[in-house]
Amino acid sequence: METITLNVSGMQCGGCASTIKEKLEGSEGVTTAKADHKEGKVKIDFDPAKTNVEALKKIIADAGYKPE
Repeated sequence: METITLNVSGMQCGGCASTIKEKLEGSEGVTTAKADHKEGKVKIDFDPAKTNVEALKKIIADAGYKPE
């Protein structure tokens, strides 16, 4: 298991954070995701055998936000 924290721009409210959390936790390999719109960060626990950082960034981007 690995944990990463990504800066994400475009989150304006708790609803935005919830959307990112749901999208990430609904994908294979992600155990937990915690998004904080006030800090503009997303902390993700994932299995590197099932997914990778680039795939996680794509999920966030596809939800309409900008991972950095």
